[in-house]
Amino acid sequence: MISFDITELKKPLVRTERPNPQPTGHQVLIRILASGVCHSDLHIWHGIYDLGNGKTLSMMDRGMKLPLTPGHEIAGEVIAVGDRVKDVEVGKNYVVYPWHGCGECKVCRRGDENLCLNGKSLGIYQPGGYADHVLVPDARYLVDIGDMSPIQAAPYACSGLTTYSAIRKINPQVLNEEKVVLFGAGGLGLMAIALIKALGGAGVLVIDPDEAKHAAALKAGAEAVFSPKTDGLVGKLKQAAGGVVWAVIDCVGSGQTVQTGMDLLTKGGQLVQVGLFGGHIDISTPFIPLKAMTYQGTYVGNLRELQELVALVKEKNLPPMQTTCMPFSKAFTALLALEQGTAIGRQVLTPSEA
Repeated sequence: MISFDITELKKPLVRTERPNPQPTGHQVLIRILASGVCHSDLHIWHGIYDLGNGKTLSMMDRGMKLPLTPGHEIAGEVIAVGDRVKDVEVGKNYVVYPWHGCGECKVCRRGDENLCLNGKSLGIYQPGGYADHVLVPDARYLVDIGDMSPIQAAPYACSGLTTYSAIRKINPQVLNEEKVVLFGAGGLGLMAIALIKALGGAGVLVIDPDEAKHAAALKAGAEAVFSPKTDGLVGKLKQAAGGVVWAVIDCVGSGQTVQTGMDLLTKGGQLVQVGLFGGHIDISTPFIPLKAMTYQGTYVGNLRELQELVALVKEKNLPPMQTTCMPFSKAFTALLALEQGTAIGRQVLTPSEA
């Protein structure tokens, strides 16, 4: 198999060739047909998260080890299975749930492996999708995509799952009656727009500094797009939302976006943060109860939610999000495009013949 690995932080990826792994027990070997390039991959390549005020969180201190094959948005064809695998067809395409836990603790037993403190996620703690093959530890992590293109399906493993889980944290009645303010029109943001629409949302108002992404947001179904530099932004957003803002989803996660989101919320409003851009905020504690405000983080989603999401996509026949395909050999180019902010929609790595 061929993979493109992080061998040193912030250095070009290294092409590595090794024998294909052979699945045993519950394991499944996937020939990767599509692997999404996520902004989290950029944090992994950098090796840190920005905590603001000059502080950082080291990925190596959290258990990440090099060399590492990154990539966690994986869809592909099953080509071999272990001797204990049932209900998985060789030759069939699946999307892979990558957010594995230890499988033994009470959190995992509740079905929330993504919240396990001993996570073993693909592309972070296990070899991931910047490769032509990946060994999946258990067949239960495969979700049948039917006739869906692997290129469409792959981003649902993170971009789709993360935004779906965030949207599901908003009161359904609020979602159906109130416009959602959304920070960010990158891969996460465009996915959120499509899913809010599919779930019967009242509308989406988008904020993004890159005017090149405004057209993509409108095409995805946003009602309006604003620049953060817009004069009187908070007032204009409230007006566009119908007078008050009940729900904010932040796909950026900077100190500025979170603070603006909080300033927007009405009494009883809710901010769900997805993005990991980094920074720091100061919160006056009395405002939390006085505004009955909810500020909630969300981390990807669980396997059940990915299954629900794939079912929703099939039921609503959702169109693919805007993607740019490139061969696996261009994985480092894709990372640089994310770092430079030039990527529109989702970049997806595919075999060179795709």
